[in-house]
Amino acid sequence: MRIFLVRHGESLGNIDDRAYRQFGDHNVPLTEWGHRQVLRAGQAIAAYLKGPPSGELRKLNVWYSPFLRTRQSKDALLEVLPADLIGDVREDYLLREQDFGLFTEIYDHAEQKRKFPDEFEKWARLRNNNGKFYARPPDGESRADVAQRVRLFLQTVMHDAENGKNNVIIVGHGVTNRAFEMNFLHHPVDWFEHSDNPGNADVTLIEGRRAQGYSSILLHKSVDRVKGQEELREAYGSELAITPKAEQ
Repeated sequence: MRIFLVRHGESLGNIDDRAYRQFGDHNVPLTEWGHRQVLRAGQAIAAYLKGPPSGELRKLNVWYSPFLRTRQSKDALLEVLPADLIGDVREDYLLREQDFGLFTEIYDHAEQKRKFPDEFEKWARLRNNNGKFYARPPDGESRADVAQRVRLFLQTVMHDAENGKNNVIIVGHGVTNRAFEMNFLHHPVDWFEHSDNPGNADVTLIEGRRAQGYSSILLHKSVDRVKGQEELREAYGSELAITPKAEQ
């Protein structure tokens, strides 16, 4: 069984927090650079599948979060993955981004504290006393809440695997993808507390068999905007503007 966990590419919100207010968290688009990142991620997955022989190559089922940046990332992957390897392509709301409640669309801690001082202090106290995994933002979800709903989604993946659909691509968010890896590999809470979210368009591969066990590797590390622009300038000798994809 192979599961490719792909985080969405760079979104407009990753480079400007104001995008969350302008569009709403669910509707923040990819930047053009984010689109390029995902194309490279798809190429890395395609190259891996063409690599060393590993038995029958089954079709890939593609699952994705309903948020715009993940839907656009899914579309970019499908641009470069071999069409004859793509099976079902389905959305699942259980893969959505963590809900930050009152703090949704406010990612600056200073502004959170200014607008909601009492709630912010309580959240900070919970994070300090109980850890980030269990602390629930006011009216939002803790990371433990996300892990619980992702476990429900995992049941769908395992049901499909029992019916021979055991090559999967999941296009999600940093916390949801990490929660899936935690659940699938039975990592403890301490693992989650001390691990970082994958970068934009990073690809984590979970691979193995039920009898022998499973393991994960970082299959593809995406190039971030700063390094990527430097490489392009070296190649073409000019400054290249990377504009939001939604503005094109």
